[in-house]
Parts: sequence; structure tokens; C-alpha cells
Amino acid sequence: MTGNDPLADALSSIDNAEGVGHLKQVVQPASNEIGSVLEVFYDRGYIDGFQHVDDGKAGQFEVELKGAINECGPVKPRYSVGADEYEKWEKRFLPARDYGTLIVTTSQGVMSHYEARDAGIGGQVIAYVY
Repeated sequence: MTGNDPLADALSSIDNAEGVGHLKQVVQPASNEIGSVLEVFYDRGYIDGFQHVDDGKAGQFEVELKGAINECGPVKPRYSVGADEYEKWEKRFLPARDYGTLIVTTSQGVMSHYEARDAGIGGQVIAYVY
């Protein structure tokens, strides 16, 4: 049986692997959206790295975990957020102020809510991690 939301499946597998203490996790199928979210995880220091592996089908990501993720998951439904509304969504999805990261898709690509707030752009909240 396949999942309907590859991003939710990827975040769930990463969260489960972190919970049991694994240092590597294979996320499949690979997509540009999942790759962009993993890039934000890497930039914010939640994972040690990731690599795309082409298997002749959809591909997969090999993610190197470091035990820094307490919880991560998708935001469903995908809420639109204005450039001045990030604090409202931090209160809803993150445990404390300035603790954790919301992942936002904007017209300039996928980025953390800190980068989007500094750039003064809004978008859609697609995931969270802390």
C-alpha cells in the first residue's frame, strides 16, 4: 500500500527513526519538495546530511540523522500565511517561541519561517520541526 502524501510519509519515517535512535534513514520516493525540506533541516542543523540515490524509479534519499529532532511532521491542511503572521503559526505548531522551525513554501522556494520573515514574504506552511 502506498501513501497519499509523500512528504508526510518522509517526515513520519524520519521522526520514527530518530525516536528509536537510528543514524541513517532511507526516504522514498524522492521528490523536489522532500529534497527542499531536507535542505532546510540541514541548514538549521537538524540532520547531518542527505544524498539523493537514483534507483531507476522515483529515487530515494539517504538521510544521516544526528539525534537533534524531537518531533517533525507535516502541516495539514496547508495554511496560507502572511509575512507578518508567523508568530501566530509558531504558537500553534511549535512548543516555545524561537524553538523549532516552520518550513514554508514561498514564491522564492522552500525556506524556514525565519528566512521568510527576514525577507518579508509569505507563503504556505507545509511542515514543522523541533
